Amino acid sequence: MKILFLSTFSIFLLSAFDPADSSAHYDKILSHSRIRAREQGPNVCALQQVMGTKKKYFSTCRNWYQGTICGKKATTLYECCPGYMKMDGMRGCPAVAPIDHVYGTLGIVGATSTQRYSDMSKLREEIEGRGSFTFFAPSNEAWELLDQDIHSNLIDNVNIELYNALHNHMVNKRMLTKDLKNGLTLVSMYNDQQLFINHYPNGVVTVNCARIIHGNQIATNGVVHVIDRVLTPAGNTIQEFLEAEDDVSSLRAAAITSGVLDTLGKPGHYTLFAPTNEAFEKLPRGVLERIMGDKVASEALIKYHILNTLQCSEAIMGGAVYETLEGSTVEVGCDGESLTVNGVKMANRKDIVTSNGVIHLIDHVLIPNSAKQVIELAGDQQTTFTDLLAQLGLTSSLRPEGQYTLLAPLNGAFSDDTLRMDQRLLKLIMQNHILKVKIGLNELYNGQNVETLGGKQLRIFVYRTAVCIENSCMVRGSKEGRNGVIHIFRQIIKPAEKSLREVLKNDKRFSVFLNLVKDADLEDVLSQPGEWTLFVPTNEAFKGLTDEEKEILRRDKNALRNILLYHLTKGIYIGNGFEPGVTNILKTIQGSKLFLKTVNDTLLVNELTAKESDLMTTNGVIHVIDKLLYPVDVPVGNDQLLTILNKMIKYIQIKFVHGSHFQEIPLTFFTSKFIVEPNIKVIEGSLQPITRKEGTRVIEGGPELRVFGEGETITRVIHGEPVIETYTKIIDGHPVKVTEKKVTEERIIQGPETKYTRITEGGRGDMEGDLKKLLEEEAPVRRPKPPKKAQGTPRRRTRLVHP
Repeated sequence: MKILFLSTFSIFLLSAFDPADSSAHYDKILSHSRIRAREQGPNVCALQQVMGTKKKYFSTCRNWYQGTICGKKATTLYECCPGYMKMDGMRGCPAVAPIDHVYGTLGIVGATSTQRYSDMSKLREEIEGRGSFTFFAPSNEAWELLDQDIHSNLIDNVNIELYNALHNHMVNKRMLTKDLKNGLTLVSMYNDQQLFINHYPNGVVTVNCARIIHGNQIATNGVVHVIDRVLTPAGNTIQEFLEAEDDVSSLRAAAITSGVLDTLGKPGHYTLFAPTNEAFEKLPRGVLERIMGDKVASEALIKYHILNTLQCSEAIMGGAVYETLEGSTVEVGCDGESLTVNGVKMANRKDIVTSNGVIHLIDHVLIPNSAKQVIELAGDQQTTFTDLLAQLGLTSSLRPEGQYTLLAPLNGAFSDDTLRMDQRLLKLIMQNHILKVKIGLNELYNGQNVETLGGKQLRIFVYRTAVCIENSCMVRGSKEGRNGVIHIFRQIIKPAEKSLREVLKNDKRFSVFLNLVKDADLEDVLSQPGEWTLFVPTNEAFKGLTDEEKEILRRDKNALRNILLYHLTKGIYIGNGFEPGVTNILKTIQGSKLFLKTVNDTLLVNELTAKESDLMTTNGVIHVIDKLLYPVDVPVGNDQLLTILNKMIKYIQIKFVHGSHFQEIPLTFFTSKFIVEPNIKVIEGSLQPITRKEGTRVIEGGPELRVFGEGETITRVIHGEPVIETYTKIIDGHPVKVTEKKVTEERIIQGPETKYTRITEGGRGDMEGDLKKLLEEEAPVRRPKPPKKAQGTPRRRTRLVHP
């Protein structure tokens, strides 16, 4: 007989753990539990039991190594794996459990209450006989947890009510855990009631949200799965539950207003976190009225409580993130026996199973960001910002129907001195943290300019791992609400007011550096519009130089330019914009490279510590250093200059190569305006070359024309009042009156300045269109390079074109 049992068991065991279906999560977790307990002997499984409860799990790796389930300490138990049993005097569980019919198997797995009720209800004969059944058998503890009135009603009417209830736990075919796919719907043997199967990645398998705690116990006529609760029929939809339950009347009204209620009556696998009436009463005064008066916000509110997946509470062993119908996510977790949503313990009744999902009653209303006003998006770390907006009367300017962007500094960004400022000045500062348009994080781009409520222009800088506005960079936590977006910043944003030159001129620390800039004819670079990063050594860097040594530096203008332009790079690079600990390589205008990185919020430039960083200007940013920078790859060929540099620079070894010279750096790397006569209308292009200044003022407001030939940039000047000449010409012996109009244009080609004048004649009124056409025709033409001439020396040519 024993041989028969073993043979029969082996057949069923192979079918239960077919390698082709090894992807079943329950079976994987069971296999891991067996591996964890291998030192206890053969066929032993390791389980975790939540302290203070009888709940046991074949645990996931995360819970196993954390030693907790639902935030509660879990102890380790070692038990025989399903289908095995102990033998006296032997380690582990070396014997297989005997195989019996379903009725006998109920006793083998310890479901003795279900076995007894099967006997009482006359079900025993059926489950001892021929067939292939799946019995989801409630454990003894499950029957004890059943509502007392329901339990009594079943016992009082065993032949009908109890018999039907047990049939509702049965399926008329064998279904192992590997066959219980997530989302599967089975038909029970009572009145074709539906049984909803969920098979979760953590190995938990549920039927109508009852967890299988002991699965795959093979019987001769089927299989038994022990579950942790008694199943009740699931006939109604979620919509029908809401319409019938008085305790959720506020939710029902909101669902009707938003037009979402009908969705909950459709087929699906939904999870509804349903706030009770008491939960709605907790909302601040006026909030619910505002949301319900806004169709978009009310729909977002209701959909934020709905998941498009069925999540039973028994499957939640730790925090997990789920997407709602509203589009954003909620974190669903557990704290002991309680369910948590977004970290808050709020469920007061769980696992109300319906025909299209499950309902958890909660005592808080979940409000998504999309239904909130922008000021409500601020978190605990931005309370100083929101308090100041309220105190200064700025919250009233954020109208519900408007669109705004709040640039909210962290609480720590507001120093005591800032908070003690005059209220009028503080209001101006705060206005510069409000944009009059809604700009999401993915809409920001490098070089973008945005206008604040205070009328200031702010610049956007986008780096590899950071987005910055002026001097301050964002931290994680941007949120989008009904009437705006909030972005979180490390520091108070300070719009730039002065140019690079003005900042240096107004700070005595930089007087020596600024004088050298003037001597190198580079002062215009610091004044003109542009985007620069300038590393400025303080006067301390030049300490000890004699006047004679300074004069030597000034005399060698080419060397001086090389040294100074090694401190300048194209583009604006904020110190906080660099990825911490990573070296960033910047090419300087001089041509060599600078190596920058931030360590512990401190900027290092060629391993030199910046004394101050992120001094914002209208045309760049300044980082303050206390030593002169020098490119290590550039040799010096002058003894006197080498001596001077060695006197200032001791952190690197400067190369000396006799006879070497610094390369000439043409001043063609920044934009300069044309200065023209007052009666000339300027059509200004995007200039690269520096040009000779004529010494007269610019007339602003002329139309813009940008024409680019290959390798050149063109700026055209057109006289506003053309010269008109009238004369008489003899044609075929007859006098004819002729009128000519002359227009002068000027072209600047990048490189050594080449300037010529074209005079076009004809009796036409508007010459701009024709001049544009002429320029477009000539732009692609490659002209031979003119002989080298002194920088800024123009050539002029004039030609007459007859009509």
